[in-house]
Amino acid sequence: QVQLVESGGALVQAGGSLRLSCAASGSMFAIATMGWYRQAAGKQREFVAHITNGGSTNYADTVKGRFTISRDSAKNTIYLQMNSLKPEDTAVYYCNAYRPQYAQNIWGRGTQVTVST
Repeated sequence: QVQLVESGGALVQAGGSLRLSCAASGSMFAIATMGWYRQAAGKQREFVAHITNGGSTNYADTVKGRFTISRDSAKNTIYLQMNSLKPEDTAVYYCNAYRPQYAQNIWGRGTQVTVST
């Protein structure tokens, strides 16, 4: 079973930067993509970015040009570099791993990002 552990969330001022990390452990068999989602208070969880095994990336329009997803395959770790943060980026950020063969989503417990004005 895959376990995902996020880290790097913090309180930061608007315009600042943060880097989130997600370390995966366990069998990575059939994991095709890993990515980030976020959930603000009172809102539904939403897609932020993902990266495929082939290195292709995809971003939500709201973060394009500000956030960058990357990975270190040797460490089974993905990162989310977040620049030019805005108060509306405030949310719990969740790491996700997806096995399309089984239509299986695996989630971490989340890390809080708070952007102050």
